[in-house]
Amino acid sequence: MDTNSSISIPEVVLSSSSRRMPLLGMGTATPPVPPEETKAAIIQAIELGYRHFDTAALYVTGASRRSHCRSTFSALQLKYIDLYLIHWPVTSRPGTFEFPIKQEDFLPMDFKGVWRAMEECQKIGLTKSIGVSNFSCKKLSEILSIAEIPPAVNQVEINPLWQQKKLLEFCKENGIVLTAYASLGARGTIWGSNRVMENETLIRIASAKRKSVAQMCLRWAYEQGTCVLVKSFNKERMKQNLDIINWTLSEEESKQISEIPQSRGCRGEDYISEKGPFKTVEELWDGEI
Repeated sequence: MDTNSSISIPEVVLSSSSRRMPLLGMGTATPPVPPEETKAAIIQAIELGYRHFDTAALYVTGASRRSHCRSTFSALQLKYIDLYLIHWPVTSRPGTFEFPIKQEDFLPMDFKGVWRAMEECQKIGLTKSIGVSNFSCKKLSEILSIAEIPPAVNQVEINPLWQQKKLLEFCKENGIVLTAYASLGARGTIWGSNRVMENETLIRIASAKRKSVAQMCLRWAYEQGTCVLVKSFNKERMKQNLDIINWTLSEEESKQISEIPQSRGCRGEDYISEKGPFKTVEELWDGEI
């Protein structure tokens, strides 16, 4: 790859808005880092060809419906947002945003009311597209049953050790793009680990293809038809992560990956509360664990 030029990243058309979204994006979920360090990394990413950036109030890289959307513009110094997501299917008492959420502050989510407000944000131009994150098939069905504008995206954990085959098929059938976070295992986060990068099957396949395990995992996710988020503030690794387009996995390699034992990494235990709507991890994910 020419280190002095940027690469053109393939895009997908979002069905509910006809907007185009790059299939490879840069995530920013990370322990707090100085703003200037984040800024420098994003500038480097833009120079390399990245055009999709994922931020959130929870990461302190975004800002926490309509007034919240406007506050995000101010924080990001933008006139509009390309894609606005419900980060988790949970609600806390108004004016109590902090993490972790206190047990007494959890409230049942008014899916219809929240989604109507999201739709209004798109209708009046505050955001070009709307979607969700960490939604199960059941919760997506609930949104779809009342939506005037269906969710364009569902951003969830996807990697070779948590392949989400049922959810992927459901989203394909309903015109929803699945975006993969934790595509390399989310090492460095509270819940993440190096289990993806240290998986023997993945190491063996990557070595045979003369690629890094990271490149191989990103290529696998790309071949599943998902959009992929990957986080690195290291310029060399940013370049390597872009090198997933002009090669493929063989049928046998894909089969070997499909046979890797599955387990969810991000269980969402911070959103489980005896006083809240989800009292177990099973309830949060509707059994998709």
